Amino acid sequence: MALSSEDRLRDKLRKIEALYAGAATPGEKSAAGAAADRIRRRFETASSQEEAEEFKFSITDPWSRQLFIALCRRYGLKPFRYARMHRQTVMVRAPASVVHLTLWPEFEELSRALTSHLNEITSRIIREEVHEATQDADEISEPRQLR
Repeated sequence: MALSSEDRLRDKLRKIEALYAGAATPGEKSAAGAAADRIRRRFETASSQEEAEEFKFSITDPWSRQLFIALCRRYGLKPFRYARMHRQTVMVRAPASVVHLTLWPEFEELSRALTSHLNEITSRIIREEVHEATQDADEISEPRQLR
């Protein structure tokens, strides 16, 4: 049976998480729950060895921001925003090594995978339901200015 595009996306997201969890064996690479647990343990270890720092992220795309906040919460981090901060701003207190080596790189890969998937679905629906020509508008020369 062929996998649906959503199933393929889910599998890709699990593989990305396993990569950042440091999965070594094929069985570990397929166990998403175990990968999340390993990352949480890594975060806890880093928290006991490093001082937590405050990080400010500006994520304008609402879908990406939702993903980032969910990823933080999955690993036991508490995303927040100070009063009067823009909605696109997400703050996190965490050890720098966790943010630089795991959280942000994993988020970027997950975000790329989801964005690609959403773009494919959107383009397909527009082609099928609106018009098959979805490329950019034609570029033409500007008319000469009359004086």
